[in-house]
Amino acid sequence: MKKILFAFAFTFAASAVTFAQTPAKKTANTATASTKTKTASFKWDKTTHDFGTIPQAKPTTAEFRFTNNGGAPLIIAAAQGSCGCTVADYTKEPIAPGKSGFVKATFNAASPGPFTKTVTVSSNAGTAPVVLNIKGEVKAKDNTAANQ
Repeated sequence: MKKILFAFAFTFAASAVTFAQTPAKKTANTATASTKTKTASFKWDKTTHDFGTIPQAKPTTAEFRFTNNGGAPLIIAAAQGSCGCTVADYTKEPIAPGKSGFVKATFNAASPGPFTKTVTVSSNAGTAPVVLNIKGEVKAKDNTAANQ
């Protein structure tokens, strides 16, 4: 009888300890999973745009589209061109999870030749700022018609 009682008590104690530890593990995993989904995140269609050959002194715009694939609204704090010849515009309102937004980079080429410029996008995505690239070649303005 003592052996049966001891076996029952041992089984009950072991089950209670195992059962008591299980919810703690689930809680930790649940907290980690919810933390991941509570941040905003970019998913870009592209991060580089090649204009090819463009005319001198004629502004040209590239549009970069993205989706917020995170679990919180995505807010762009700033989009800054690498020089005065590159101006950026962007979605100003918060972008809800699953929704899309844009960053536009307008380049106004003053001098002919190849170029590479960047637009740096700062946000609440919890990552380093995103750097968008534009490149191409500026064809010199044809001044022969203006000189005649």
